[in-house]
Formats: sequence, C-alpha cells, structure tokens
Amino acid sequence: MALAVRKLRPQDDRNSFESGDVDLDRFFRRFAGQNQFKHHVGTTYVAEEDGALLGFATVSPAQIEVQDLPPAKQGRLPRYPLPVLRLARLAVDKRAQGRRVGLTLLKAVLVLARSMADEFGCIGVVVDAKPQAISFYQRYGFTVLEVLQGQLGDRPEPVPMFLEIGAIPWSEGAASP
Repeated sequence: MALAVRKLRPQDDRNSFESGDVDLDRFFRRFAGQNQFKHHVGTTYVAEEDGALLGFATVSPAQIEVQDLPPAKQGRLPRYPLPVLRLARLAVDKRAQGRRVGLTLLKAVLVLARSMADEFGCIGVVVDAKPQAISFYQRYGFTVLEVLQGQLGDRPEPVPMFLEIGAIPWSEGAASP
C-alpha cells in the first residue's frame, strides 16, 4: 500500500509513534486528539502506510500582521491582521525518517493552504521551525521572519518562517520539485 495522508481519526493508535523529539511525541500521543475532536483548535493530518502512522502535521488557521512580514512581501497588503495557515507541528516516526514522509506531509499542508486561499482567504503558511528543521523549510521557499519577542531559555527557540501563497512550489496533481 502506498503512503497516504488523511485526517487523524479518534480510533487511531498513536502510542507507538516515536520521532525522537519528546515534545512532539507527547503532543501527538496525548493532545492531538483533544485539540482536534474536543477543543477544535487544530487539525492533525497523518501519513499512513499499511495501517502504520509514520508521521503527522498539525495545522490551524492563524493571522499575521503585515508589519511582521519581510518588507519585500508587504506590498500593497492591507494593514489589518491577515489570514495564514499555521503549520503548528510536523514529525516523522523514526522508522520512516529519510523516506520523504515529511515532504509528503508538507505538500499536503501546502495544498490545504492553497485551498484555504481559494475558499476563505489565506496569504501563506507560517511555521515555527525547530532550529534543526530550518534548512528543510528553506528548501521549499520559506523565509525567516524577524521576531521581537522574549526567549524561552530552557530549550532551543523555534524560528518563525513564512511562505507566501503565490510561492508555493506545487499544487495538487502537479509535479513536485
């Protein structure tokens, strides 16, 4: 069976998922279902192959202020909060790392952002990238956003990154880069 991306289901067994990142694993096992089915604050998509959950991506609608975008991206955008799709979390199980599962999930998120743009309005995708994932996102056109906020201190700071809707390198059915 081929790798497929679909929404998380309440009955999905997430207990054996292990990406190597304790925070991501804990979120997926304990909170992804609550956030999606009880609180309705985000939706988690899973990459599944032969019944095994090999990765996940959690998204939610969000907003960004035009002044938080790089100057070159601000253009003639209105000066009120602008809709974006937030890629809140993305992780791949250790058993599937190196098999392009993360790329498959990212493609699904970008197709979702394009659909959101067509249906409701969306200027792009924002992700708070872990330092070790910055180059992954840069490969697909994300740019770093400057942040004027405090530091967590006890763990590596996520780096906010942005990809404008017109720069999404592929759409559903299109060839990937």
